[in-house]
Amino acid sequence: MSTLLPIEQALVRMLAAAKPIGDSVDTPLIDAIGRVLSQDVLSAIDVPPADNSAMDGYALRSAEVANALPVSQRIPAGAVSAPLAKGTAARIFTGAPIPEGADTVVMQEVCSVQTGVVTISGAVSAGDNIRRCGQDIHAGETVLPAGRLLRPQDLGLLASVGLATVPVYRPLRIAVVSTGDELLEPGSGRAVGGRIYNSNRYTLAGLLHNLGMQLIDGGIVADDPDATAQALLDAASGADCVISTGGVSVGEEDHVKAQVELHGRLDLWKLAIKPGKPLAFGAIGDTPFIGLPGNPTSVFVTFCLLARPFLSRMQGLDELGLPALTARAGFNIDKPGKRQDYLRVTLSSTVDGLVANTYANQSSGVLSSVSRSNALAIIPVGATVAEGDTVDVLLLDLLT
Repeated sequence: MSTLLPIEQALVRMLAAAKPIGDSVDTPLIDAIGRVLSQDVLSAIDVPPADNSAMDGYALRSAEVANALPVSQRIPAGAVSAPLAKGTAARIFTGAPIPEGADTVVMQEVCSVQTGVVTISGAVSAGDNIRRCGQDIHAGETVLPAGRLLRPQDLGLLASVGLATVPVYRPLRIAVVSTGDELLEPGSGRAVGGRIYNSNRYTLAGLLHNLGMQLIDGGIVADDPDATAQALLDAASGADCVISTGGVSVGEEDHVKAQVELHGRLDLWKLAIKPGKPLAFGAIGDTPFIGLPGNPTSVFVTFCLLARPFLSRMQGLDELGLPALTARAGFNIDKPGKRQDYLRVTLSSTVDGLVANTYANQSSGVLSSVSRSNALAIIPVGATVAEGDTVDVLLLDLLT
C-alpha cells in the first residue's frame, strides 16, 4: 500500500493547524484592498438614507396620474424637497429625495410637459421607480463579516456607510529560504558549471505579494546541515511562517527535513500529487514550516494548492475554496497514475465549450509550463482520460 498522503487529507490537516494571527490594525479604507477584516463591520446608517428616485422623471400621487398636473417644484439630487401639494407633480432627478405625499416616480420618457403642466401616457403603479430607504443596507446590519478578503467593490460598499477606516489583520510575515549549492541569484554572475538561477525566490515573492503578505528573504543556504539549521532558526525567529524550497527529498544533500525534525516537528511529508511529492509541513519551534520541493513547477503548484490556503487561513481569511471549472480534454491519458496529477493546460473557448490542451513538456523542472498555461487539469489517482472526456480544471489566475 502506498505511504503517500492524498492531497485532500494533507490540506485538512494543514488547515486544522493554521492559527489565525490575532494582530488587528485600523487601516484607511483607501489602503485596505486585499486585506482581511478582523471584525464584523456594522452599518450605523440606512443606505439609501431616504426614499429616492431611481430615474429622471416626475414624482406624483399614483391616484392622480390621469389628471394633467401642474409642476409645483424641481428636486435635483442633494436637495431638500418640500411636501408635494395635492394635484401637482414634482420634477425630480435620479437620486433626489421623494417629496412627502408622492408615491410614484414616472420616467420622463412617458411624460409630456406644456406650459408647466405634465400629462402621463401609459400605466403607472404606486411605488414605481422609487428606491426605498434601507433598500441596500439597514442600520445595524452586518455590512461585511470578519474573515472577508476586501475587494474593490467591498471598499465601495464600506464607503457607502461612511467608514473611513476598517479593522484588518496585519499582513503575515513569510520567511523564504532557498536551499542548494547550485543556486545563483540573477545578476550575480553567469550560471555555468551546473549553477542555475534562483527562480523559486521570485515566483514565491510574486505569489506572496498577490496575497498581501510580506516577504522576509532568508537568502540562499548551502547544502550543509549546520548552515541549514541556522538559516531555518533565524527565519523562524522573525516570521509568522517559514517556507523553504528544496532539501526535503531523500538525497544525501537534502538537509531541510532532518533539521526541521531536530529543531521542531514534522507533521506530514510526501504527498500523492504530481508534481510536488516531497512536500513537508510542520514547525520550527512554534513557527509553522512548509517545505516545498526544489523543482520550480513543483514549487508553484504545491504553493497554490496547499501553502496558499494554509497561509490564507493564518491571515484570517474564511473563504478558501478552489473554484473548479469543467472542460473537455484535448489530450489522452492512457496509463493510470498513482498520484493525483495537475497537468498544465491552456483553456480555449469553442462552440462546444472549453477545451483543455496540455503544455508539451510536463516536467516539474519546466517553469514555462505554468508561465505559458492558464489552468491546471486535475487527473485523479488511477484515472485515464480519452480526448473529449470531461475534466476538472483550476484557473491559474484564481490560484495566484
